[in-house]
Amino acid sequence: MGILYLVGARASGKTTVGKTLAQKLGLPFADTDQHLLESAGRTVDQIVEAEGWPGFRQRESAALREVTDAHSGCVVSTGGGMVLAEENRTLMRQHGMVVFLDAPVDVLAERLGRNPLNSQRPSLTGKGLVEEISDVLNERRPLYEAAAHHVVDASRPLQSICRHIADLWKKHAV
Repeated sequence: MGILYLVGARASGKTTVGKTLAQKLGLPFADTDQHLLESAGRTVDQIVEAEGWPGFRQRESAALREVTDAHSGCVVSTGGGMVLAEENRTLMRQHGMVVFLDAPVDVLAERLGRNPLNSQRPSLTGKGLVEEISDVLNERRPLYEAAAHHVVDASRPLQSICRHIADLWKKHAV
């Protein structure tokens, strides 16, 4: 059956879409960020403070491998930086269908501003929110696109996004 991986920037809706989609498709849901935090027993801030971003990225890759190995069919929400490692992009493409949830900077900034939990992540650039989102998205967009089998507009309503991805999944599974 394979795994349906969701990639994209912070606040693109990977977790929200993933949970809704998993329910719609009758599949389990897994979140690599949640898996990483549970297995580390620490927050992202604590991991980055102790191990730096390279240590966090190694843990992120390990979480992806563990979640992939644990499931033959499921919906997986990945961390925003999951695509930074070529091995992660390759693993996802080989084990399932990858969907890039693409949303404009202003939509991502508005969503991050609404969710106080998202502000608990350490800054990647030290810049203001909108500038950081823009810089990070511009840097990572080619990697999201390289990883993805499909690009979906994540600024659309949740049910519309899920219906579209479910249709793509059914065609992929054939």
